[in-house]
Amino acid sequence: MALNLRKGQKIDLTKGNPGLSKLLIGLGWDTNKYRGGYDFDLDVTAFLLKGDNKVSSNQDFVYYGNLQHLSGSVEHMGDNLIGGTGGDDEQIKVDLSRVPDDIERIAIAVTIYDADNRNQNFGQVSNAYIHIGDTTTNTELLRYDLEEEFSYETTMVVGEIYRYKGEWKFNAVGSGFKGGLKSLCLNYGVNLDIKDRNSGAVILQKGQKVNLSKGNGEILINLNWSQPERSGWGRQNGIDLDLGCLYELWDGRKGTVQALGNAFGSLINPPYISLDGDDRTGTSTDGENLRVNSAMIPQIKRILVYTFIYEGAVNWREAKGIVTVKCPGSKDIIVKMDEYGSNLAMCGIALLENRDGHSLSMEKVVRFFDGHRDLDAAFGWGLRWVVGSKD
Repeated sequence: MALNLRKGQKIDLTKGNPGLSKLLIGLGWDTNKYRGGYDFDLDVTAFLLKGDNKVSSNQDFVYYGNLQHLSGSVEHMGDNLIGGTGGDDEQIKVDLSRVPDDIERIAIAVTIYDADNRNQNFGQVSNAYIHIGDTTTNTELLRYDLEEEFSYETTMVVGEIYRYKGEWKFNAVGSGFKGGLKSLCLNYGVNLDIKDRNSGAVILQKGQKVNLSKGNGEILINLNWSQPERSGWGRQNGIDLDLGCLYELWDGRKGTVQALGNAFGSLINPPYISLDGDDRTGTSTDGENLRVNSAMIPQIKRILVYTFIYEGAVNWREAKGIVTVKCPGSKDIIVKMDEYGSNLAMCGIALLENRDGHSLSMEKVVRFFDGHRDLDAAFGWGLRWVVGSKD
């Protein structure tokens, strides 16, 4: 039976549950759906903290722009734009066995996005709670209902999972303050400009995941690459870098969108992904673009974005390919192809997955392959491949 906690109460997690490792942390709330002309948008975040109550680096901050810690110990399950839809509004998975040894505690917080500009605070939020379950046994371990009266607060540290004498415990914190997510980050030592989701860009590290669920409209995936300033570079020297993707729809249909074989796709018909055209020389300032119809994301199961050198010697170091993902309502996502040492002509760049039926998460992979078949086999697409041509 789950224990109901009060503010400030601490409870053992692992001491009385030998073998406990995999936790599901669910948070929920009710809001006035519309306040000051804006919907409420609450975001759950997690900070992996050392003994000095600071992060080691920005990677120890798990939020809508960094869905998974590099250790795999903490994973954000995605951003729910509007709370109060029933059940948990946002969830975080924690694998205690994978938490790095230098991490002493994991702080779980909730912030109201753009609260000051929208004239919103936790005084307008009700029925907030956090509960923790054991995913192995599918049982609830504890629940903490935040029954305090809040007013001006825009950020709240809900609870902490922390080490104590070799065991893990939970502390029901329930402390709110004003200042928003940026102030919370500064408090924990995160050096990250998150003032506006639409300013700047997120540069993905390998294995890092981000959520692309914000906003409406199309998702634009752009490939651009650098050309050394020397005569003869371009098609004259035989280099032709191409952008493409493998796709899988929820109805089981699979295929590819790429210039090779003139498989340019469609935005209005399956697969709801299209390639604008083929830049044979790399001199176009627009590069090459894949477009994804955001309205049809519920039909899309996964997309694997790749690039390959269609003609010419393999030279990733000089090409310096950069893929930029533009999604309405989110910062630009940049994937740098910075692992240059391969002599293989194909690179899997990023994997986009639909895990909740209505939004996509994106993970940087940057893995090199000998060709389409090997790429397919590595990610389990199961397509039949034949030799193709652009001409």
